[in-house]
Amino acid sequence: MTETKQPLLTMRNVSKAFGHVQALIDVDLDVAPGEVMGLLGDNGAGKSTLIKILSGVYHADEGEFTRDGAPAAIAGPGDAQALGIATVYQDLALVETRAVAHNIYLGREPRRWGMLSRRKMEKDAETLLKNLNINLPSVKVDVEVLSGGQRQAVAISRALAQGGDILLLDEPTAALGVEQTEQVHHLVGSMRDQGKSIILITHDLSDVLKVADRIVVLRQGRLWADARAADIDINQIIGWITGALPSRFGAKEAQA
Repeated sequence: MTETKQPLLTMRNVSKAFGHVQALIDVDLDVAPGEVMGLLGDNGAGKSTLIKILSGVYHADEGEFTRDGAPAAIAGPGDAQALGIATVYQDLALVETRAVAHNIYLGREPRRWGMLSRRKMEKDAETLLKNLNINLPSVKVDVEVLSGGQRQAVAISRALAQGGDILLLDEPTAALGVEQTEQVHHLVGSMRDQGKSIILITHDLSDVLKVADRIVVLRQGRLWADARAADIDINQIIGWITGALPSRFGAKEAQA
């Protein structure tokens, strides 16, 4: 009998409304350790709302959370960070005129006798990048000289350096070329191999099937489908996103 791993994070009956618009309705979700989850859905399906709730930007109107089986609260970004949840948004929020090492430890630079310890910061950055199998010219170069894929790697490294073991990646391969996209896929695989959990938000269905272990589809604010990526294909995903295929969770959702 296969042992089932306890989820790192669970959410149960999570709902969120903005005035008369119900953005999320009774959503249940488990985030497993060492898993890449592709979070999909059409515009307005609830993806952004769910991610902002998990990252502490929004507060859920209803619902419960657990971390490692213990009750947890996400009332703000500080709570999310304390739970090991880190978000890498599409704009990356990097300081292009600062070095790679500075960007990774921005705001948390190691200090000695009250002074910035540049040597330790650069050494720590090199160790982190090496553990993730990330190849950059140097941790001393400014971010502005890096490719799109390399910038993604820096942003993700910063999230990990903050203690994140549940990473929310918002469209990480948007506007990247084939080679840079493969670099990001390799990085996601490296994080999974280290036991990190990744929630990947993307519109590229062929992209997500290459890297995800599990596919979760939201539709009209409800959890519409949750399946192993190996068991489904693009046509099924499109069917769930558009509503051409019924929800996998019964009549309540299917009639929404």
